This record gives sequence, structure tokens and C-alpha cells, in this order.
Amino acid sequence: MLMPIVALVLGLIFLVWSADKFVDGAANTSKVLGVPPLVIGMIVIGFGTSAPEMVVSAFAALQGNPGLALGNAFGSNITNIALVLGLSALLLPMTVSSGVLRRELPMLLGVTLLAGFQILDGEISRIDAIILLVVFAGVLMWTVRQNGGTDDKLAADTSEGHLSEATSLKQSIAWLVVGLVLLILSSRLLVWGAVEIATGLGVDDLIIGLTIVALGTSLPELAAALVAVRRNEHDLALGNLIGSNLFNTLAVVGLAGVITPITVASEVITRDWLLMLVLTLLLAAFAWRPKSWLPHRPARINRLEGGVFVAIYVSYISWLIVGVVIA
Repeated sequence: MLMPIVALVLGLIFLVWSADKFVDGAANTSKVLGVPPLVIGMIVIGFGTSAPEMVVSAFAALQGNPGLALGNAFGSNITNIALVLGLSALLLPMTVSSGVLRRELPMLLGVTLLAGFQILDGEISRIDAIILLVVFAGVLMWTVRQNGGTDDKLAADTSEGHLSEATSLKQSIAWLVVGLVLLILSSRLLVWGAVEIATGLGVDDLIIGLTIVALGTSLPELAAALVAVRRNEHDLALGNLIGSNLFNTLAVVGLAGVITPITVASEVITRDWLLMLVLTLLLAAFAWRPKSWLPHRPARINRLEGGVFVAIYVSYISWLIVGVVIA
């Protein structure tokens, strides 16, 4: 078990590092080539920060472990809201903009319901996966069109932290390639370690995906959210998290499902997807509560509500661990 554990830890470390370098290289390459900040912030970095989930799930599906792929995607969504958003709100209460309330939150809720409908029959077929990818493309195009004619501050802020004025095109491409190669290698290492640990402990790879792998692939979102909140850029933190969850549900699950159909255990519906839905509804409820209707009191996610999210995450992980021990 020592080698799989070492592989898992090293895979997580290099996964986070390589994802950051990949995003830096992609963002700087795009800037040098004259790509607008909107595209850099919403597409290039959106793909980059979710690259760990995408590559890990793709390799898990290719290696015949679709449970790990689904657990990684759903587990990352749960981690993003319950742990990442919860810790961010505990650090500093987060103001929620009206744009997020009108557009991104309803979209996330709709996508979550779509995922729930697809897994009711116990499988994500290739047709289901293609539908997810088509919806993802539609969401992407709609988002760009909604913001295409404006100076989008969120996109500019998102790209700003990844851009370097002194970086040449050659250096940017080099980091892009190095980041991508290491991202692929570290993902394969992580998947191998996770599968070996699950086999050695007799644990379903779904559980490994929901816990260790999901937490590891969510580390870029956690780091980005904490930095954004400390800089008082609440829209940036919340927008990145909602965007990541949209990406995970549509693109990550869609890509894995196209590679191989995913059998969905009944507990995924009654436990993991249900918790995803509850967390999304709680996020909407905290943001839309009556005091947010008053113009002089903007919607906020306060420390108490952040504590509720973190408590839910701790309870959920404890529940999974107890289930493994009992089994």
C-alpha cells in the first residue's frame, strides 16, 4: 500500500502545480495573441482551473473506473460549495451580486436537476453524455454572448492574476506545454494510486473519487477562492466556484460518459446527487433571503452560513468514512 499512497500524494501535488502552470501559460499565450480578457477569464481559465477534474475523470474512464470519474465530478461539486465556499465565507462574509442571482445560480440549479434526471435509470449513457456536452457548449456560447458587448470586470479580474507582462510568447507556450504534459502524467499517477488504494482496502472507487480525489482536484478552486475573498473580490470567488460546478457536471461527466457509459449506483442518487441539490438550494436560499431584496443591504453569505456549509461537508465525509468502516 505504500507505493499507491506515495503515488496518490505525489499525483495530487503535481496535479495542482501543473494545473496552475497550464493556466498561466494558456492565459499569457492568449494575451500575447490578442485574445480579449473576457475569453481569457471565462473560457481559458475556466477550462484550466477545471482541468484536474477533466483529465482525472477521462483517465479513470479510459482505465475502466467510471465510478472514480463520477465520484470525482460530483465530489468536487460538493467540496466546492460545502468546503471551499464555506471556508471563504468563514474568512470574510461574501457579497453576492445581482448578476449572479439572476444568471449563474438558476443555471447551476437547472444543470443539477438535469444530471439528477439522467441518473434516475442507473446509467449515464453515451447519449446522456453527448447531451451534457451539447448543453455545456450552449451555456458557454450564451455566457459569452451575454457579456460579449461589455467590459466584463469578472473576466478581467479572473485573468489578471494569471497574466505576466514580461512573459514572451515562446515562454508562454513552453509553460503551456509543460503544464499540460505534467497535468496528464500526474493525473495518471493519481488515478493509479487511487484505484490501487481502493482495491487494497476493498473500497468502491466511487468513495475514493468522492473524498480524496475530489478534495485534491478542488485545491485550485480553494486557493483561488481564498485569495479572491482576501482581496475583497467576492464576485470572482463565487463566479469561479459556480463556473467550476457547471463545468464538472456538464463537461467532466460528459467527457467521461462519452469515453465509456457510467453505471450509477443507487446511493449516488439518494446521497451524493441529493446533497449536491441541497447545497445548491441552500446557496440560493442564503443569497436570496428577504434582506437581499433591500437595495441598501446587498445579499451576503455570512460566517454563520459559511459554518453551516463546512459542518455539512464534515458530516458528509464522516458519513462516507463510517460507511466504509462498517462495510
